Amino acid sequence: MTLIQLFQFILSISILVILHELGHFVPAKLFKTKVEKFYLFFDPWFSLFKTKIGGTEYGIGWLPFGGYVKIAGMVDESMDTEQLKKPAEPWEFRSKPAWQRLIIMMGGVTVNFFLAWLIYSSLSYFKGETFHENTKFENGVAVSEAGKKMGLENGDKILKIDGKPAERMETSTINMLFANEATVLRNGKEVTFPVNEDGVAAVLAENEAKLYFSPRFEVVVDSLLPKGSAQAAGMIKGDKIVGINGKPVRFFDELGNELSRYKNQNVVLDIERNNIPQKIDIKVDEKGKLGFSNDMAVAQKEFEKSQVTKHYTLLEAIPRGLTRTIDVLTMQIKQFKIIFNTKTEGYKKVSGPIGIIKQMPETINWEFFWSFTAMFSVWLAFLNLIPIPGLDGGHVVFTLWEMITGKPVPQKVLENAQMIGVVFLLGLMILIFGNDIVKWITGKF
Repeated sequence: MTLIQLFQFILSISILVILHELGHFVPAKLFKTKVEKFYLFFDPWFSLFKTKIGGTEYGIGWLPFGGYVKIAGMVDESMDTEQLKKPAEPWEFRSKPAWQRLIIMMGGVTVNFFLAWLIYSSLSYFKGETFHENTKFENGVAVSEAGKKMGLENGDKILKIDGKPAERMETSTINMLFANEATVLRNGKEVTFPVNEDGVAAVLAENEAKLYFSPRFEVVVDSLLPKGSAQAAGMIKGDKIVGINGKPVRFFDELGNELSRYKNQNVVLDIERNNIPQKIDIKVDEKGKLGFSNDMAVAQKEFEKSQVTKHYTLLEAIPRGLTRTIDVLTMQIKQFKIIFNTKTEGYKKVSGPIGIIKQMPETINWEFFWSFTAMFSVWLAFLNLIPIPGLDGGHVVFTLWEMITGKPVPQKVLENAQMIGVVFLLGLMILIFGNDIVKWITGKF
């Protein structure tokens, strides 16, 4: 973890927290509700800075994991119920009409959603979108062992995921983990198969979420291992392997499969050296290897052939930003399919602040920063809408209940629910932080 990674994370979270809390603060003020505190970060026992303006204390806490506004007459995470024992004042939250309270509580998630929309629209307009197009993988994909367990095969051309066109590799690798089925072009025929959860579990276990399929590439020798079979047989940098024992081999994934059949045996390689066909006798080692590394420039060139940058006009970028926001929201909802699945055990891969910070680039990358901020803004909107007491969604549920039934939820019920919610959220935070710390200590990040 570097200071630059930490700086980017704290800056992003600060922007999101301030704007989220402004989403509560502004409508509260508009409806003449007293706001006692507006804090960036939490301030148990003491704050780093505070000042009072117009009856509201503005400050910065020392615990950098969020922030809050304390609204008078509202049961919140502070569990300060002394004021609630007195008759309601006209400037208190509890004295306001239900529709005003609903707007105040929905303000934060609304700001988060529109902020993400604005950022994604701006990125699409100013930067365009660069991605790798699945249809440009002329020879299909090479698949890891975990990917094969999911149902993919070497040479597949990915067409659809859950019936929707799979245009981009970057989103396809993630969407397929949450999917029920995928459609590929296999040996000239469209094949639809169910995505195997055992394969998803293997992908997660091996940290292959973005790597379990990639473009296929040819076998071109780069460096030779000292005293390896390739060096002993006289192979040199630039040799292209095109066959084994007379059987054509075009791609690196085919080479591995074929060599696994000849462990500790001699084979005849068909190679091209300076475009001249040659044959080389060589021994395959006990691991099914020849003792050379492939020229990754060849793989990179194949990967770059599929790269596309799509540009948007302003009028195109605005709806595109909305689509991107909804896509991210949908993806985050789908994550629960594997997070709470005992077979995929996705909960073991959930990261807290430490894990997130380590994912930040080690140099300032503003495009990544704003993409991350937009994604995290959507996540905060979704998280806060979960109907758990202690979150905005819990308050929204109680307010909607009052609007539907015409009767307010008893104050004691609100207080007990809030206490349960706070305990639950604290327990969840301890679990996530503990998971982060264990990964950090064991070097599994």
